[in-house]
Amino acid sequence: MAEKTAVIIGAGPAGLTAAYELLARTDIKPLVLEQSEQIGGLSQTAVFDGYRLDIGPHRFFSKSERVVDWWLDKLPLLKEGATEPAAMLTVQRQSRIYFLRKFFTYPLDVLDVVLRLPPLRTIKIIVSYFKSALWPIRPEKSFEDFFINRFGRQLYATFFEDYTRKLWGVAPKNIAASWGAQRIKGLSIIRLVQDFLRRRLKIFQAARQVETSLIEEFFYPQYGAGQLWQRVADRIIELGGQIKTGQRVVDLRVNGNLIKNIGAVDSASGQKQNYQADYVFSTMPLQDLIPAISGQLPPVNVLEVARGLVYRDLINVGLVVKKLLVGANGVLIKDNWIYLQEPGIKAGRLQIANNMSPYLLADNSKVLLGVEYFCNENDELWNLTDEQLKVLAISELSKIGLIDDKDLVIANIQRAKKAYPAYFGSYQRLPEVVAYLNGLDNLFPIGRNGMHKYNNQDHSMLTAMAAVDKIISGQSDKSSLWQINTEADYHESR
Repeated sequence: MAEKTAVIIGAGPAGLTAAYELLARTDIKPLVLEQSEQIGGLSQTAVFDGYRLDIGPHRFFSKSERVVDWWLDKLPLLKEGATEPAAMLTVQRQSRIYFLRKFFTYPLDVLDVVLRLPPLRTIKIIVSYFKSALWPIRPEKSFEDFFINRFGRQLYATFFEDYTRKLWGVAPKNIAASWGAQRIKGLSIIRLVQDFLRRRLKIFQAARQVETSLIEEFFYPQYGAGQLWQRVADRIIELGGQIKTGQRVVDLRVNGNLIKNIGAVDSASGQKQNYQADYVFSTMPLQDLIPAISGQLPPVNVLEVARGLVYRDLINVGLVVKKLLVGANGVLIKDNWIYLQEPGIKAGRLQIANNMSPYLLADNSKVLLGVEYFCNENDELWNLTDEQLKVLAISELSKIGLIDDKDLVIANIQRAKKAYPAYFGSYQRLPEVVAYLNGLDNLFPIGRNGMHKYNNQDHSMLTAMAAVDKIISGQSDKSSLWQINTEADYHESR
């Protein structure tokens, strides 16, 4: 019997998980085709001048024991006194909102809000919450409706409206309510009060009972998120799989209800290579996947929906500085990341890598920051040069009192296209695309962009694992794959 092969498009967490699972559990040989020259997707770690910085902060936390066990199999927990170069750390979580030159605990702490905001604004927040609780907006048509119903209009306007607009580039009233349903399912002002009481009274809760937004510790690889995925890639090669970088998939040829041939252009030679496949796993954006299907063209309506899907891109400006200007007696604050909601700046979030892992720093006396900018490809922000982005990040952090611009040591710029699939544009018609893709029997869309879902890393991995499960069991119905990260067990914040 001829050996079966699977072509996997994309070497991010979903694609690499699929490749490893196939090798570990089946006789199917995977070939991973990655468009860029790097593996890891959004979970890769940039290395510059001995410093290591993720493209945005990544925490390794999941309510799925299967995922947690998978991580720890690849990178065991670091034991005290051990010196091995590949291990997981346990990291204490702290994230806050920086607003009005003050830090607010995030997720919001009820007492913290009451003490730090002006009394009149606090009273308005309380009144508006009860108003929303008694007279909720029905039906919920937008993310704005979703948020107001759970937090009240005043709290939403104070802490979430501007940040959401900065993240997505559009008003929250133009974003589907389903984005809130996916990202902050169980979180509400009642849950915040419950968590406040739990922490004050130190009542224990099992991890599965705590909203992901409220977790207090997580795993993190010693040398950055990319360390785990490099380890997985090495295992894939050791087990007989292949990973080819610089391969831009341009053609998926359909015959009947199967994809039999994948065409990819090599970035170095410009030559097109064709690959035969028994199975195809795709993490490429649906906006690119659908037009690349040939042989039997997708229906006009499916092409129309794919063209109308919207994405948000990401720029991460890495800064090594001598110190931060906040914190008591020169001691570094403990935040893993900070949501920047100060008016008049474009930066959206600040990662403090020192508080993720000390192994990320070439010099532990310095502070390693990641300043995140949300943008659209080829807009004004995206088109800034690296030097201009460096200047912008330094000036904005100086403006809001976090650093002194004279304390910069070095800078590094990372850009990530299609980092966030958006819940507007033609998103409401996504089921038309899903129905079409489910009709291609050997195609398994997985991961964030492969499914146009704002998945976390663990959810992306679960889609890959579940797809392999279906191949092993011979199940033909793939609809359940699209339900991952919609169940009540999965909760996340922005």
